[in-house]
Amino acid sequence: MLMSRSRSFSRSLGKLAGRANDGIAAVEFAILVPVFLILLMGTTDLGQMLYAYYKLDQAVAAGAEYAALNAANVTSTNGAALASSIATIVESANGSSWANDTIVVNNGPTVTVTSGTAVSSGTASSADSYYCLTGSPGSWSWGTANATQVACAGGGSAGKFVTVTATYSYHPVLKIYNFITDSTLSQSSVVETQ
Repeated sequence: MLMSRSRSFSRSLGKLAGRANDGIAAVEFAILVPVFLILLMGTTDLGQMLYAYYKLDQAVAAGAEYAALNAANVTSTNGAALASSIATIVESANGSSWANDTIVVNNGPTVTVTSGTAVSSGTASSADSYYCLTGSPGSWSWGTANATQVACAGGGSAGKFVTVTATYSYHPVLKIYNFITDSTLSQSSVVETQ
């Protein structure tokens, strides 16, 4: 009889230990799930940001390719239409109103698209001149207008250019630890047409 009680007690103790392990697993799960969710959301935000940057790059490349294929239109007569066409290509590459962009045809005809609304500006006659373009993406310096292709101070010769700049406001889903924050992604390209 003593042995029977001892076995019964051992079984009860085993069941109790099993329940205790189940409780430990639940506590560990409750502690680790938020950490894994934060890592998952951070990875998702990073992926979405890189995808948006890729889409922006693709749209600017499409506009630059169009400018290269239509280099003969970099004139005072056709410059405004060329700028408008390039802006339409950049805007429609990923749906309307998804990014803001600025197209400048040889320091002359300019189209700026903000929240899907295009505004034209610039002096058409500037498109007939030649420039020594300097600077960096997004902040180009056109220099002095020349009637012919003269030598540039930094080397090379003056030419005709089309600049394509696009920006996209990215807002992450999870703003934690300033890993990925609200930011403006920007992509720019310059095409020498002559």
